Amino acid sequence: MSKLKISVVLLFCLFACKPRNKQKNSKFTVVTTTTMITDLLQNIGGEAIEVKGIMGPGVDPHLYKASEGDVAKLTQADLIVYNGLHLEGKLVDVFEKMNQIGRETVALGGLLTEKQIINSEAFVSAHDPHIWFSIDNWKKITKELIVFLSKLNPQNKAVYQKNGAKYIEQLNALQQEVKTKVEELPKENRILVTAHDAFSYFGKEFNFEVLGLQGLSTTTEAGVRDVQRLSNLIIQREIKAIFVESSVPQRTVKALQASVESKGKEVKIGGELFSDALGNTNEETGNYIGMFRYNVNTIVNALK
Repeated sequence: MSKLKISVVLLFCLFACKPRNKQKNSKFTVVTTTTMITDLLQNIGGEAIEVKGIMGPGVDPHLYKASEGDVAKLTQADLIVYNGLHLEGKLVDVFEKMNQIGRETVALGGLLTEKQIINSEAFVSAHDPHIWFSIDNWKKITKELIVFLSKLNPQNKAVYQKNGAKYIEQLNALQQEVKTKVEELPKENRILVTAHDAFSYFGKEFNFEVLGLQGLSTTTEAGVRDVQRLSNLIIQREIKAIFVESSVPQRTVKALQASVESKGKEVKIGGELFSDALGNTNEETGNYIGMFRYNVNTIVNALK
């Protein structure tokens, strides 16, 4: 048995049989994984629910392992919301254990249709898990969560419907804002090179060609051949800028930049994008809408 499975079993045994210490008038408790999901539930639930995120700003969900404190939160939750599609690959065993002890769980990837999910044989789930980079997907997920929460916690149905409708309006406005910003960039310049392949949904929705140095998961390292291939393409296509990511070490992108320079050409690092996690909660990038706006402005301004 692997060390991960042993730790999951031990943590499960430690907490599974403990009764949930829910006060009679306590709020409906939702435990979330990624920061994007935490922000989404806070927007829908508002003051009616208590949202506890287990991942913080800058945390890579591909590599995240559950702590003892995480398992304690999960076992006390009324609802567990996670991305699915194997984004939180090292938490799969934990979610299975939660189901076994009767905790309600929902994977956001399961709320989308096959047509709304990008297939990828290069990833363990055979799907691209970065579904939040499609605003259309995020609106669909919001609508589905409103229905799901209303059935599970009907006393707050009106709150979920009101907050959810307001948030969808904000997402509609964001979508139009992004389209307008992207129009500033000539189509031939819409080539996005990033640390790992997290932006395919964004590329599909806003007509960008997306190239990731690493694959869909940060668990796979970029090799010398990957760097050479992509540096040749940057020179050939005269790409102006490449981008680092907040939740991924910068060394591979800097190696790519150095490879281009070693061939007598230049490419700038156009800025830091937020991919698998939001920024700090007190900053513009600390919520989904702010993060998306920041990313698009950074990309367009660097590639002009």
